[in-house]
Amino acid sequence: MSMNYAERPNGYQETIQKGLDGVRSFRDGLSMGIGTRMEQIGRLRHELKTADAIVIGAGAGLSTSAGFVYNGERFMRYFPDFAERFGISDMYSGGFFPFPNVETYWAWWSRNIYCNRYVKAPKAVYENLLRIVADRDYFVITTNVDHMFQKAGFDKKHLFYTQGDYGLFQNQRPTAQKTWDNEDWVMRAMAAQGFVKDEKGVFVIPENGQITMRVPPELIPRDPEYGKEVVPNLRVDDSFVEDEGWHRASAAYADFLQQHQGQHILYLEIGVGSNTPVIIKYPFWQMTNDNPNAVYCCLNYNEAYCPKQIETRSICVDGDTGTLLERIYSKITTE
Repeated sequence: MSMNYAERPNGYQETIQKGLDGVRSFRDGLSMGIGTRMEQIGRLRHELKTADAIVIGAGAGLSTSAGFVYNGERFMRYFPDFAERFGISDMYSGGFFPFPNVETYWAWWSRNIYCNRYVKAPKAVYENLLRIVADRDYFVITTNVDHMFQKAGFDKKHLFYTQGDYGLFQNQRPTAQKTWDNEDWVMRAMAAQGFVKDEKGVFVIPENGQITMRVPPELIPRDPEYGKEVVPNLRVDDSFVEDEGWHRASAAYADFLQQHQGQHILYLEIGVGSNTPVIIKYPFWQMTNDNPNAVYCCLNYNEAYCPKQIETRSICVDGDTGTLLERIYSKITTE
């Protein structure tokens, strides 16, 4: 059935517009917040308990804190052969590498998707965040594509993944806004390269170290309807597919903001950097500025700041997000 998405509220377009408005609005410089670090953490605990609604905006820093790092030991656990042959040093840059053939391309992407979508996060950062907001009226908007919120138990109806999902494929040149789950294909592709499952059911390199950097031609993923070439459902250009689930989540986000307009809202920004600030950071600033009952909070490692215009209603806490959330959760449960 054809869906008329134009009839639905579009939370993504609306938040982008708020972000653009924010760029033009804040001209007085930045602030690290008011008060000591301990005072600001105390204010955050109070806001988490008293706010009418909590809007969580999450970026890559949250998953990094949970142990989803793209380089170092974790990278070498899955990509030692790619590092040796192509000189690739991290999962992010490898996603743009011009591999020599499609079999190698999909060997790379099967591993990338597997370890960033289907492997459990090493640290319970998302679970602690859920414990903090589980009994509150909340909504999550995130630029992360690793599905960690849903895996941690967050209500799917309260989640909006703006930039896609590692767990979905779409047509390379889409003529319809459709996506397909890729879990079964990823598992078969990992096994075809020689990876084996350990006692916890996680794919690892076998003891003999024998893996291949290619998937068999018959395993090259295709559109199940027409057999066309597919790519991961990630927003890298204007071919990104916004499917039915995406539009449903976008509308739900817009509805949530509308329902709580003017109320005591906590805009809780976690781990958002400067890569795509117009999606979360700038809109949160603007919505806080527009609503005198709103409070903005930024939790980030070395990047916790706010515009001076809203510093009296802002909380900025520098540090590792996972450690901060664990500390906040432990304090809330004893108060």
